[in-house]
Amino acid sequence: MVELIYENPKIYRIFVPLPENPLKLLNSYVIITENRNLIIDTGFKREECLKALLGGLKELKLELEKTDIFLTHLHSDHCGLINKLTTDNNKVYMSEIDYDYLIGNLIGDNWKKIEERFKEEGFPNDIAFRLKESNHAKRFAPDKIFEVIKLKNEDKIQIGDTELIGIHTPGHTPGHMCLYIPKEKILFSGDHVLFDITPNITSWLEKKDSLGDYIESLKKIKKLDIKTTFPGHREIGISIYDRIDSILNHHKERLEELLEVLSKKDSQTAYEIASQMTWNTRGKGWNEFPDNQKWFATGETMSHLDYLYCRNKIEKILDKDNFYKYSIK
Repeated sequence: MVELIYENPKIYRIFVPLPENPLKLLNSYVIITENRNLIIDTGFKREECLKALLGGLKELKLELEKTDIFLTHLHSDHCGLINKLTTDNNKVYMSEIDYDYLIGNLIGDNWKKIEERFKEEGFPNDIAFRLKESNHAKRFAPDKIFEVIKLKNEDKIQIGDTELIGIHTPGHTPGHMCLYIPKEKILFSGDHVLFDITPNITSWLEKKDSLGDYIESLKKIKKLDIKTTFPGHREIGISIYDRIDSILNHHKERLEELLEVLSKKDSQTAYEIASQMTWNTRGKGWNEFPDNQKWFATGETMSHLDYLYCRNKIEKILDKDNFYKYSIK
């Protein structure tokens, strides 16, 4: 399905299905100008995504040789299909930070380090083992390394007569990048700001405070003059400023709830704490929570624990069994 969502420049949304994923769809955006086009994000590396994306591009009569690609971040639902779209004549843009991290995922030992980190946070071995086979982030990632033009904060992309600015917004991923068209006051927010779900903020390798980074990134975006926001998933919202306030309040409440959990019992792992937090589980208890959702919930809890630890609100001790235990100071 293809939808015209902006008239000048011509901007279309292609709905890319995400099977077996609670996000359901990716919004892949296409900017069309007289001389050059730009695709923003691709979908998982799986046939259902490829069929929808190529079908949309065919409907728009786009030539890939005249169409560049911008990837908002390293998650597989946003970059998985990239190798199906590259040609000798088009360019791929991505933040330098996320590209380097993605290479570590594809050919390095990032996943091994992440699994070890989650184990130290109390994540059960049996669930981690099952996730090795079912993890969409690994299964549907790009199948090989691809070349990119690495972007830093406020680097510019020119597509025809449309100038876009990359805005580094770390948090959801270390190098997440939004795209801003200042002339039209349009923001492509990727997964930095979503309107009807809250972006997952996990703990990242070599990042001490992902949540703190995310909060500062929200404040950065709030300073921009934005009239229209096109998010990476779900529906397009009206006021990004109201949504940012809502997300900030959500994390404030999450931090308060975490401290309340710790106030009832000291010396708990992140996994134990996560099991007592409030999640949108559609009435299911923690034991009925799917494995991948337990992973996301634990990662989210870890990022909030990191935030509190960096601000000297809690203490963190590695016990004799090599598990990190958290307590209120």
